[in-house]
Amino acid sequence: MRLTPLQYSEKIDEATKYVRQYSANEPRVAIILGTGLGNLATHIKPEATLPYQEIPYFPQSTALSHQGQLVLGTLENVPVVAMQGRFHLYEGYPVTDAVLPVYAMQRLGAEILVVSNASGGVNPKFTGGDIMVMNSHINLMFRKNSELFNNSLVPMSSEQTGTLLYDRELIDQALQTGREHDFYIHEGCYVGLTGPNYETRSEYRMVRKIGGDVVGMSTIPEVLAAHSLQMKVLALSAVTNVAKPDALSETTAEEVVDIARLAEPKLTAIVIDLLRNL
Repeated sequence: MRLTPLQYSEKIDEATKYVRQYSANEPRVAIILGTGLGNLATHIKPEATLPYQEIPYFPQSTALSHQGQLVLGTLENVPVVAMQGRFHLYEGYPVTDAVLPVYAMQRLGAEILVVSNASGGVNPKFTGGDIMVMNSHINLMFRKNSELFNNSLVPMSSEQTGTLLYDRELIDQALQTGREHDFYIHEGCYVGLTGPNYETRSEYRMVRKIGGDVVGMSTIPEVLAAHSLQMKVLALSAVTNVAKPDALSETTAEEVVDIARLAEPKLTAIVIDLLRNL
């Protein structure tokens, strides 16, 4: 049954009210940690760690390495809220469920969203373990208004926004972090597919031909939701493998997790520098 905008807002309010009772501080930054990247949350000085199943209306994470908990606390003395694990459309959730935590974190006080993911590289200049900061995306998830309310409580399509989705100042700051810490950060375009299967040889070729640098199965709904709430967005992709369509090799979920963890120290450095510069 499709909810009305008021009913959806009430679900967000109930989730927010539950979480707020566990923290004395309003988070300034919300962080979503994707596949293989959850250990960044161990750097947070915690006030509370809440399993998703305890939070009203939060879905459950079922993807490999997604711990399924919300961490409230401080990082570099900045109040933050971090999701260890996200919700994918391939897990069977409608867009409105998958992005509900973004609305809740914004109502808690967050004005910036840092979102991360593990992605497959299609740009031959990339290497497994690299970080790419997203400056654009191509949405091939094919979730249209039939699944969304036509109002500000749900993500708009990128065509409706008319402005840049990814904050240029935050992108430049991330690139500067890479220079200061002596690791290279790419900048490029993320292509979002629904999944859960990895791409075929022809799909990899298509993604590259239409302008994609990496391909993944998440992030875009969360970015659109955050943008509709006027949050600043920094999106980071950990490149786990680089597809070679003419010599395609098998990719497993376990390999994706392992390589994403190689990129985790770089992701951590970027987030810490962002917080220090707030």
